[in-house]
Amino acid sequence: MRRTILTLASFAAVMAALAPTAQAHATNDRYCLQGRMWGYPGNCQFASYQQCQASASGTSAYCGINPRYAYSQQRAY
Repeated sequence: MRRTILTLASFAAVMAALAPTAQAHATNDRYCLQGRMWGYPGNCQFASYQQCQASASGTSAYCGINPRYAYSQQRAY
């Protein structure tokens, strides 16, 4: 009985730890810092265009939409 409870508690802890990561990743990569130094698609860690522009400021880089986000299949409702 104790082993079953411990197993269920461990499983619940792992699931709780993984759930926020999947949600955060889906929205934090909409824009990519691109340019000669970054290649294509670039550094895609920005949730907003303004965040990307702030990182590109003063460099020869520019911001573009993440191709994985732009060309992803939309869910049908």
